[in-house]
Amino acid sequence: MLKETIELKVDYEKAGVSSEGCKPVLDCYYSTLTEEIGRKKHRAMIICPGGGYDYCSEREAEPIAFRFIAYGISCFVLRYTCQRMFPTDALECAAAIKYVRDNAEKFDIDPDKIIVAGFSAGGHLAATVSNLWQSEILTKPLGCKPEDIKVNGSLLSYAVLTSDPEYTHEGSILNLIGEKRDPELRKFLAMEDRVSESTPPTFLWHCADDGCVRVENSLFYMTSLSKNHIPFEAHIYEHGGHGLALCDDTTATWEGHYQPVAAKWVDSAIAWVLRL
Repeated sequence: MLKETIELKVDYEKAGVSSEGCKPVLDCYYSTLTEEIGRKKHRAMIICPGGGYDYCSEREAEPIAFRFIAYGISCFVLRYTCQRMFPTDALECAAAIKYVRDNAEKFDIDPDKIIVAGFSAGGHLAATVSNLWQSEILTKPLGCKPEDIKVNGSLLSYAVLTSDPEYTHEGSILNLIGEKRDPELRKFLAMEDRVSESTPPTFLWHCADDGCVRVENSLFYMTSLSKNHIPFEAHIYEHGGHGLALCDDTTATWEGHYQPVAAKWVDSAIAWVLRL
């Protein structure tokens, strides 16, 4: 297993956003053993940690990558720039997708098996690129074709998906819309309304008692996926709250993070990724 850290290049000026303090980093964990062991090229998963768009949670970064790597899935952890207006983070995530696809040969991955995974606010980021990959909001500043930033699946863990003040994580949305609090931008960032026939197959999981990002975020999104005939798998667990990551000793920082029932999401998600 090899590790490489690269700094992504993004032309923020073309998107009309400030580049001040922006330094997106992609940690690449990959294997080059495909030819030696005689099997198909690896799937790739780009991981977007949560943190309310305030910071990138380490609990939802490298530990997630290591769990999926064990099943032959090459992983790329994106540490995106936080506390920046939309589309700063979306551009950085799209740039990460393009970088991974452009370097498919180097990373020994299948360029048509790239999944984006996100946790909490990182789930909103993952959903954003999953739904807007054809939009000039992303393609024009990056100078690329939509196919360059298309993902083949999205994995959304207790994700912030709606922007409705009654159900969303308000801090995440406020970080994206900035001081002007533009109501049209807020509305645009409701990912359940951005789902279309071009949205990729999706895996979602959430806890029904999540008091930080309400389960309705996933329920609304699932409804939109169903209406648009997008294949999806969803798991709603009765107990667990928010921010569980792997739900076990690997990522638990207090007793509430130990959730053996919800921990089943990992095996379910790995099986789903390997079926794509």
